[in-house]
This record gives sequence, C-alpha cells and structure tokens, in this order.
Amino acid sequence: MNSFVKTKINAAFSLLPNSINSDQSDSPMRVRISLKLLLVVFTIVVIFTALSYWTNCGTIITSREKQWHVTEPCKQLSQAAKKSEPSSADLFRLEENDINENLPEDEQHVNLRSELRALEEIECSINDEYTVSCRQDNGEVYVPFSFLRKYFEIYGKLVKHGGVDKFDWQHSYSKVYFPKQKYDPSKGFLWFENYNVEVRDRVKCISGSEGVPVSTQWDTRGHFYPIQIAQFGLSHFSKNLTEAAPTIVNVENGEITTHGKWLYSQHGRTSLRKVFDTVAGSSVLEFRTKGVDKEILSIDEDVEEATLTCDLMLIANASLTVILNNPGDHTLYKIHYIISDVLLSVVNSEVYYGIGTTAQWKTLTRDLVIDLNKGLPSIQSKRKIVKPRSLRVHSIVLSGFGRIDNISLSSSSHMAHFFAASNWLVNHQDENGGWPNMVTRKLSNGMLELAPGWYSSMAQGQAMSLLTRAFRVTDDLHYLEAALRAIKLFSIRSEHRGILTTFLGKYVWYEEYPTIPSSYVLNGFIYSLFGLYDVQQSGTHQLCHEAGKLFENGLVSLKRMLPLFDTGSGSVYDLRHYSLGVAPNLARWDYHSTHINQLLFLSTIHNDPLLKSISDRWTGYMKGKRAPHN
Repeated sequence: MNSFVKTKINAAFSLLPNSINSDQSDSPMRVRISLKLLLVVFTIVVIFTALSYWTNCGTIITSREKQWHVTEPCKQLSQAAKKSEPSSADLFRLEENDINENLPEDEQHVNLRSELRALEEIECSINDEYTVSCRQDNGEVYVPFSFLRKYFEIYGKLVKHGGVDKFDWQHSYSKVYFPKQKYDPSKGFLWFENYNVEVRDRVKCISGSEGVPVSTQWDTRGHFYPIQIAQFGLSHFSKNLTEAAPTIVNVENGEITTHGKWLYSQHGRTSLRKVFDTVAGSSVLEFRTKGVDKEILSIDEDVEEATLTCDLMLIANASLTVILNNPGDHTLYKIHYIISDVLLSVVNSEVYYGIGTTAQWKTLTRDLVIDLNKGLPSIQSKRKIVKPRSLRVHSIVLSGFGRIDNISLSSSSHMAHFFAASNWLVNHQDENGGWPNMVTRKLSNGMLELAPGWYSSMAQGQAMSLLTRAFRVTDDLHYLEAALRAIKLFSIRSEHRGILTTFLGKYVWYEEYPTIPSSYVLNGFIYSLFGLYDVQQSGTHQLCHEAGKLFENGLVSLKRMLPLFDTGSGSVYDLRHYSLGVAPNLARWDYHSTHINQLLFLSTIHNDPLLKSISDRWTGYMKGKRAPHN
C-alpha cells in the first residue's frame, strides 16, 4: 500500500469518536453510527487503491506500446515470396533502444525506426491478386522493401555510413567498364583483367594434363568448353599487364635448395640424387621410394606464395603431393598429382589430380588454392572457400620413381596460364579451323537444339583474340596460322555446320549458337567482331584482309539491328522472339552491362554516334531510366 493510501486511512481513523477507541460501549446508537462511518472509510480506501493501481497500469501499457511490433504479412502473399524474402515484421520491427539521443541538435537525423511507431497498418492489394501488409502515415503509404525487391527486381541492403545506418538502393547489380584508351589488339583484352574464370561455379577444375578449365556447363561430368578456355587465357594475359609483377621464390633447381630442406628417410629405403638429364640438358633430381617412405621437401614457414611451378617427369608409380597448412587452425590439406587421366577425385578427404599417363617431361603450374577449393565441395557439405592469404605450403612430398627440377612458388603465374590456353587452341583445332563443342545445347525450353559438334562465333572470335596475342608475344607463326584458319567458318552457313546466317536475307550475322531458325545472340556476335579485327590488325596476309571484310560487314549489320535489341528499359539477349514468335529473352543485368561494355570499346575503333547514343541510353537503364511514353 502506497503512502498516499496510508495517509487517507490515518485521516479517516482520526475522525472516529473516542468511544470507539475505548472500552466504553454503553450506547448502541453510537455503535451503529461508528459502523456506518467505518463502512464509508473502507469504501474510500478501496476507491483510492483502485485509482492508484489504475494509474500505474496505464504507465506500463504506455511503455509496452512503445515496443510496437508489426504483424506478419497477409497469408495471401505467395509462399515462394515468404521463403525467399524476410517478412515485413523483420523489416519494420521497432525497439525503443534504436533511438539515438546523442546526435547534436544541428545534425538531426531522421530515425526511421522511431518514426514508424506512429504508422498505421494498412492492407495493400496488389493487382487484385494478393495483399501485402503495408503502413500509412497521413496519406503516405510505405510498402516493405522485401516486396518491392521481388516485384521490380531491384536491389538494396542496409549499410553503415559514418556510423549511421543507411539503405543502399540499386536498380541493377552489374558494372559498366569505361575504356581508358583506344582498343589495342596487342594490349589487354577489353575489360578481362577483372575476370577470374577459374573460380566460377561452372568450372569443375583446372585440368592437370592440359592446364585449362574443365566446364560443367550443360554436362556435369565435365568437358572442354572453347569459350571458357579462351576467356581463361585472355583474362590472365590482361592481368599480367595490369597487375604488379609476381613474387617468385626459387626452392630447388637441381643444384641448390633454398627456402626449404629435404627430410631424408631414417629407414634408408629412399634415394634422392642429382643426375644429368639429356632432355632437360641440365642436372635434375631423381627420386626413388619404396613402400610408405617418401622424399619430403619441407618449405620455410615465411614463404607465403601458393602457386607451384616445377618441371616434372613421373615414371613409375610416382606422385607429387603438396601439403598446405592453415596457420589459423593448423589444418593440413593434401593435394596429389598422379599418373592418371582422372580429372578430379577426392579420397579420404584428400584431393587428386591426374596429370597424364606418359612418362615425359612437362612443366606443371598449379594454383594450389584453386586446386584445393575445387576439391573441397566433395569433402564438405557446404563449399568452404579457403582464402589464399591464410594458407602456406607446408611441404612437397615425392613418391615412386621420377625426376623433378626447377621447383618454385610464386604469387601468380599469369603467362603460364595464358600459354596453356593458347597451346590448347593450337592442339585442338579441327580441319574446319574451329573448336567444336562436344555437348548438346538446348535453347528456348528445347525449341532450339544443337547436337554435339557445333561451332560458335564467340569461340572463334575469342580464340582469334587469344592466338593473335600469343603470336605478338612470341613471333611464333603457329599461333597466327591457327588464328587465320579460324576465319573459314565465318563464310559457312549455319545449315552447313558453319556460323553464318542473315537477317531478312540481307544483314550478315555470326551466330554464337548456330540454330535453325537463327537465334541472333548479341554479345557473342560482337565478341566475334573483336576477333576478326584482331586478325585484320595482325599482318598483311590475304586472310587478314578477308578478316577485315568480315569485320566491316558485321559492323553494318550491328548498327542496323541494334535497335531491335532495345526494350526501352533494358536489352534482350537475342532475337528468339522474332525467330520463334515467343516472349523476348530479356538480358540479365550482367549481360546488359556486357552489351554496353562491348559498344563502348567498339566505339574506340569505329567512331559512330549511333554506338555512343545507344550505349549511353542503355547505361541509363541501369539507373532506372526508361524510354519515354507516347
């Protein structure tokens, strides 16, 4: 009982006659009057007590009302949207602790969570199909961003800016790369220094025998995809020109060992000796081991580089194993390079790559972090990307019978990857001058289908861009000759297993996917133009002039047909809506930005106002701009 109530009770008792407080009870009338007075006093006490609790209860309710929570969205919202997006309650939940009382008065910031306490819930009807729980304030309606993101395909997230929460709203997720100089066939390829092909999910691994990517696109078993291989080489060539020179740590050269030491077997069942190799033309290390004994080269702990390069010949039952150490948790990872044609295998949490079955010298260049990460998904239920900086090469283990020389560790080896891709193209070009894709390709829900063995203008173009750069670096005619042979398919129609088609029987088009009827893919066509231009600029050969004519014809078609790819708010990937009479195949933002990038770089070698005006308009679409209405 609070002090206020106690005071009232004492006051009431002070009004009682003295007879009530004494033992004198000789008057019945006084007793009746005193009982009535007690009843009145008791009633007053009850009323004041109730009023006191009523006041406190109101205070508690007011405090609780401040911690207002929004109800869940209406059940009519699709279950798919509920699973993929956070609920509106999560977006609008209000807590009293969110108020920032330390902001200076002259820099007042609107605290959205605090302001939203005053909003009223309102049901938003979406196209008379379903409802969403929204909020309103004086006629202004607030719709949850979780709904807006899905409805308009926009992007946003909460970020910290100067210690203050900020919502970052983006109309698109991709990036436009503006040319810094005129496109040069001897320099980096377009914006490809920003690409890292080998980390893509659709790359199964880097082949141990070929040194190029193995793709799982359209076939999860893995296959060599010429476009992916050409992009792999072009990206590493471009990185080599734009990045700082790599750091290289020489570990063993057949004469001396640095940054490491050999740990010899205590059982005497291994042999490691220097021998002169007639093929190598120098002294190399020859190793022989038996049973479980191995030759181990322990690497110094201060060596941080994780790209291995060595000259290796595995002769009999031999393998090279690299043990990686994660200093953070002291986890050891083993990667084995073995005599086998297997692409990638994982046994007992250890990763295996086959490097071929022939006993001959080869230069092995491996990005150990990539090799490990491509094997980890088979070990763990969820992919665990190992950060390069967290790994160290612990040791190199040799077993069986073989020879090794020139062991080094480096921060990167871009040119080795560039030449691996270039050499693959030279070695796998067929009699038609092309690189056939040995997988089935289905487009437009199976309405268009290409049987294995189809060619691609994009593969031809990017291969030519890679091969001409290899020729410029080495002056090796084998690369230029392969690039010149690749021109042949540009004059063979799709119906005859070529890549040439026409639009309205008038404008030539080089098909990325040579389907019947034609599909007219835009980005693949433009990539083929860059390849033709690179060949044209590589020499005075008659075929170089032929490439120039094909390039000019393609430019005419591009400028006439570009408006057909404009939707007024983006671009289309191809013209299947014209060929098949189906819905347009809208380009994702990454493909839309690729279209813009291609036009921007193309305009540096072909100055036409049309290319600039379209690239500017398409860039505006990425910021939410649209073509005007009628």
